[in-house]
Amino acid sequence: MKLVKMSLAAAVLLGASAFAIDNVKVSGDAKLFYNTNDMDYTKDGVTQSGLFEQGVAGQGGAAADTALRLGVTGDLTKGISFGVTGYAVSTLGLENNLVSNTWTGAHSAGNGVNDAWWIGEAWMAATMGKTTAKIGRMELDTPLAFSEKWSVAANTFDAAVLINQDLPDTTLVGAWVGKGNGANAGGGLTNGSTTLGYNNSAVVGIDGILGAEAVFGTFVDGGAYAVAAVNNSFKPLTAQAWYYNVMNVADAYWLQGDINCQLVKGLTLGAQYANIGPKGDLKTLGVTEDSSAYAFKVGYEGIQNLKVSAAYSDADEDGTLKIANVATNNLSGAQSKLYTEAWWNYGYVGAPGAESVNVTAEYNAGFAKLGAYYTNVSIDNTNAQVVTKADGTDMTEVTLTASKSFGPLDTTLAYVSTDADDQNNGSQYNSVQAYLTLNF
Repeated sequence: MKLVKMSLAAAVLLGASAFAIDNVKVSGDAKLFYNTNDMDYTKDGVTQSGLFEQGVAGQGGAAADTALRLGVTGDLTKGISFGVTGYAVSTLGLENNLVSNTWTGAHSAGNGVNDAWWIGEAWMAATMGKTTAKIGRMELDTPLAFSEKWSVAANTFDAAVLINQDLPDTTLVGAWVGKGNGANAGGGLTNGSTTLGYNNSAVVGIDGILGAEAVFGTFVDGGAYAVAAVNNSFKPLTAQAWYYNVMNVADAYWLQGDINCQLVKGLTLGAQYANIGPKGDLKTLGVTEDSSAYAFKVGYEGIQNLKVSAAYSDADEDGTLKIANVATNNLSGAQSKLYTEAWWNYGYVGAPGAESVNVTAEYNAGFAKLGAYYTNVSIDNTNAQVVTKADGTDMTEVTLTASKSFGPLDTTLAYVSTDADDQNNGSQYNSVQAYLTLNF
């Protein structure tokens, strides 16, 4: 079995040669991610804390993971292409001495640190004129259901996507999402013996993206349809509208407009509005109120090598689900596409009752790309359905980053200060992170 795993790419390439497949490309990356924090943890009956200490899983200390992604794409014939991508994750035994936790939950069930591998993509696409159809296993990037790519391994979907650009300055999208491998997709809401979604087992790791062994299951309850239109007939403006029908669970939509201001060079403005309306199984589980949020953003890039922005968002306090990714741990730390999303502490800005502010500055200093990010969230919520954040939760995050590429090697160092009522017994704590990605 190990031989089969190791020779996957070689087998695909041999097949490509035998059938004269054109434009075969092999690409991928190898990642090593490390995180340490000085949160309090209890070891041998003693409360401890400190950076660069092993710590205790689920409390404080350090986490690390390695991941390998290998992909092959090619053209079967004119207008028809394919792609296959494999993932493998391993702690390399780091959890036995340097760290106490992993990044991804994809490690196989049991002690949570076994190696795992899976096929994350296996798709075919056909293009005729200005229409492209893609079917199979793939990454998706839509406002409310998407692949989260900030960690060592991304969640993917079994889906069918149709894209048409016959209308001037307009892209029309239709999609069916049948399966996914995100952790607790659908939120993991439970009422008695009824649990919505899949991969609802306890999630190891710190990212909350993938379920154990990255197993694929039916998306939320019975799959979902999505349609969208993206238009820029007025050239400075890109407007998009998305509608989702999550079968027997919810109807949702996302509206967004981003404009390059013509009066002030380098000035950009943006607005978002999203709504998730429960139906069917969600109402059976006691979720009856819509979840919604709106956001605004102002950005400026008029100074060479400098990008700055400020954003504000407000989520209706009567909802239950978060305005965040429904394909991963929605009621916990799922990433949000709202402009105010934090750099590290996901799961706050889209929560019901959350009022959020984000200020971002990024500067290319030549020797490195520097970033400074500030996020403040105040959650004033009286809805008992919110199961992962206490009422009246405040969260403030300050992040500083430095990134530099050395040929194919991308490196990032980050410092994160977190002060959240629901973390570390309400005390501020610090995190230091290192990201190494070798592209090939």
